[in-house]
Amino acid sequence: MTRRGKRVYVKSFGCPVNIADGECIVGCLSQAGYEIVENVDAADILIYNTCAVKSPTENRMIDVLRRVSEDKRLIITGCLPLINFERLKAQVKFDCVLGPAPGSGIVEAVDNVSRGQKVVMLKYDSKPSLDLPKTPVNEAVGIVPINYGCSGSCSYCCVLFARGHLRSYAPSEIARRVQRDLASGVNEIWLTSQDTACYGRDFATSLADLLSEVCKIKEKFFIRVGMMTPNYALELLDGLIDAYRDEKVFKFLHLPVQSGDDEVLRLMNRFYSVEDFKKVIYTFRKKFPKITVATDVICGFPGESRDAFEHTVQLVEEVQPDIVNISKFFPRPRTPAAKMKQHPPEEVKARSRRMAEVARRVSFKKNETWMGWEGQILIDEKGKKPASWVGRNCAYKPIVVRRGDFLLGRFVDVRVVKVFPTYLEAEVI
Repeated sequence: MTRRGKRVYVKSFGCPVNIADGECIVGCLSQAGYEIVENVDAADILIYNTCAVKSPTENRMIDVLRRVSEDKRLIITGCLPLINFERLKAQVKFDCVLGPAPGSGIVEAVDNVSRGQKVVMLKYDSKPSLDLPKTPVNEAVGIVPINYGCSGSCSYCCVLFARGHLRSYAPSEIARRVQRDLASGVNEIWLTSQDTACYGRDFATSLADLLSEVCKIKEKFFIRVGMMTPNYALELLDGLIDAYRDEKVFKFLHLPVQSGDDEVLRLMNRFYSVEDFKKVIYTFRKKFPKITVATDVICGFPGESRDAFEHTVQLVEEVQPDIVNISKFFPRPRTPAAKMKQHPPEEVKARSRRMAEVARRVSFKKNETWMGWEGQILIDEKGKKPASWVGRNCAYKPIVVRRGDFLLGRFVDVRVVKVFPTYLEAEVI
């Protein structure tokens, strides 16, 4: 069939893995001869690569999809179709629905939709080749999935229904993808997955081994390691510490605790204790005192008493993470937590507000320790204001600089002159 002249709009939502999937969707379609457009009105076919990890996110996705004009062909992929297909079928008029990470299969799907066919292919067992063409969202950053799925069974999580169980890529595949990304001009690599710490548990390797392998690549670049669960990080602790010694690895640790109460962690089906979480944090900080620590907290989980919530507040105040990603609990379809007795929404909101206040105070205090810091940063995104850029230092701290010239992808020497709860501001030296 003739693809030339057929215009496709692609929009991805959610986590870095889904963004990476979207990059491959665009890359594969471009290589196949489709024209990718940045404006919905200019497109013949719309592809929405969806997220549905939380109820508000799902509601937003449904709203976006329902507003699609009837004169457009609509393809829906990503996690939503496998998390809540019944709602999608009832509320959205679509031409094609696919599971997440369609890889090169997106070309056949678009071909079929162009012929007027309706396609429904719900599956999550795909693991697209890392050699597929891709069009990066950010020209300074290479997003490299290291595995799909995870080894967890959290009682609140619906992503398992969409992404399935662990499927890791071989270290050689990942290293080859990193080298290709570096050759394209990026200087920052994100090694990402639903849980990077479980990487390689389906065959004889580990995240620590992978980091050591990628760090052997002889280029100047930084590596950001994605989220890792505390129990698997604890198993790998010595190896991870050794791998993090390499200057290529951002001193950044994303370790979601979710609750500071062991009983709530049991109800969540999280296989670690509060002490396990603290051991990982303190071990990293002993070796890397300025490391940036990010964690995640769920407020209002079923069974979370007021005392249990206070334990989480106390943990945040004690551990002093630089970043706390706060989620209000929402029950998700087919999860065990959805069957538990729920807290009133106003109580969940109140706990979330309280946690946000604590997290903001802690973050600002941590950022104050960077006042006057001098060093090199890598500019990896445009700022929100005109003539502003955001760079990252060795600890992956976001540092804003104001310059009129083009800085994306450049290394710049700076001095921090202002601090805020969520970022630093610097002047170029």
